[in-house]
Amino acid sequence: MYAIVEIGGHQYKVAENDVLFVDKQNADGKKLTFDKVLLIKDDNGNVNIGTPVVEGAEISATILDTVKADKVLVFKKKRRKGYQKLNGHRQVMSQIQIESISTSGSTSKKKAAKKDDAPAPKAEAKASASKKEESADLDSMTVAELKDLAKEKGLTGYSSMRKAELIEALS
Repeated sequence: MYAIVEIGGHQYKVAENDVLFVDKQNADGKKLTFDKVLLIKDDNGNVNIGTPVVEGAEISATILDTVKADKVLVFKKKRRKGYQKLNGHRQVMSQIQIESISTSGSTSKKKAAKKDDAPAPKAEAKASASKKEESADLDSMTVAELKDLAKEKGLTGYSSMRKAELIEALS
């Protein structure tokens, strides 16, 4: 089982018992929890992708140590001016160990509910489109509306047709 989690603006692929170096984490104790889980893959091979995060998923970790990263050298120079400047920087990092990746069972129910809700507006839109077709004259419709109507009816080649050709094909 692994997950992709966002920690401090960076995305990490984590599994249980992994040790990571992340930007310094300010925590009261040694325990941390991260709830910005973007993806989870189970041992069964099921992949749960969040939109943008997986609901109910949580990653718990412990802080092992606070260390400094390798030195990054910043060298500035202006040629022919005698200007040279060398700066160094060491970023403070937290060494963390991933303890567990947990999910809740309600995510699949929420996704199923969202999928059930989605077709209903489409069906209403199709019904209202058919009512528009019956009540409105094709001549008063715009080209974009005629193309949408042609798409709903399953006509092919409607994208290159002119308004008169669309009216003729639809009637």
